[in-house]
Amino acid sequence: MNTRRIAISAIALSAIVAGAASAADKPMADKMDSAAKEKCYGVAMAGKNDCAAGPGTTCAGTSKMDYQGNAWKYVPAGTCATMKTPKGMGSLMPIKS
Repeated sequence: MNTRRIAISAIALSAIVAGAASAADKPMADKMDSAAKEKCYGVAMAGKNDCAAGPGTTCAGTSKMDYQGNAWKYVPAGTCATMKTPKGMGSLMPIKS
């Protein structure tokens, strides 16, 4: 009975430690990813924006139309202004509709 409790406790502790390690690594990975990227407005497809889709929306995946000027998507740094869409070029600032 004692051996069983020890084994269950060891498994539970291992799961907690693994989860904590995984959670701790994610923010660092996000920071490294965003360091080489920039926010590009007007290039996201409907529902595919990374965040900030303007009034009436909350965040990621909430843009209502393709190439919405106030919705942005992360793109590789230095490429935003060269991205061509049917509505014009990508912008580092929100595009007025």
